[in-house]
Amino acid sequence: MPANTVGPLVVGVDGSTSALNAVRWAAAGAAPRNRTLRLVHALDDLAARYPKPIPTDEDLVERFRLRGHRLLREARDVAREVDQNVKIEMDLSQRRPVEALRAESSSASLLVLGTTGIRPLGRALIGSVSIALAAHARCPVALIRPHVAEEAPPTDGPVVVGVDGSPSSEEAVALAFDAASWRRVPLVAVHAWDDAFLAEMFDEARWERERPEMEQRECEVLAQRLAGWQEKYPDVVVRRAVTRGRASDELLAFADRAQLIVVGSRGRGGLAGMLLGSTSQALMSYALCPVIVARAEE
Repeated sequence: MPANTVGPLVVGVDGSTSALNAVRWAAAGAAPRNRTLRLVHALDDLAARYPKPIPTDEDLVERFRLRGHRLLREARDVAREVDQNVKIEMDLSQRRPVEALRAESSSASLLVLGTTGIRPLGRALIGSVSIALAAHARCPVALIRPHVAEEAPPTDGPVVVGVDGSPSSEEAVALAFDAASWRRVPLVAVHAWDDAFLAEMFDEARWERERPEMEQRECEVLAQRLAGWQEKYPDVVVRRAVTRGRASDELLAFADRAQLIVVGSRGRGGLAGMLLGSTSQALMSYALCPVIVARAEE
């Protein structure tokens, strides 16, 4: 079960266009579920390093505070444009961004961050704050990348979730069912299995004989992971996709048609000590739609 299903949606606000896009996305999700939208601005590192006035500008810290309050008011107005009824809280933190937002994640149901831009070949610019929080936040983290109108994810597209049976994947499944339910769209559950290693270990004739049994086993794994959730959310239409290949490649194939992808922070194949697996990192970088990275309870 998700660690917190009633906490606020927390958005990091820094005055950028990408952050305001994140505010709009979060406001659209907060209002229908009667959740509070909490807007947080952390003082810039420069201000945090100078708790007392410095000779060159004795009003420096106060200037940062005034700017922070202005940015929060602008973000509040953007959220009100999405829905006048959304409940909003605003906070100007004295901490640095990662510290402030990680502290907020303890009581949040979702932490929402905007990504800064797109590199050539469609790779998103994932900043250090987003990477650190996706790895260390105590709640799921949503990354919202900027779009031009023709690239925006379809609002009627399905929610897609990666399922591999790991603890963080279980958390991702729970979040995905909830998201598909209140959005009233289908859920596509993707379970990818890579047979490249096994194919190399056996001769081709033997592997061809054993492959159908392996495929059946993987279908059963997916069915087991979904069974309880389908009973809890009978309103959600579930489409199952069991595919051969790398999980990141298979999930990215669904990204263009999805309005949201949910994935665990680290799958079954992750190395001990890794907080972000290759699949979650690939989706954070390349998926066109919003991505939620879920972590298992510690």
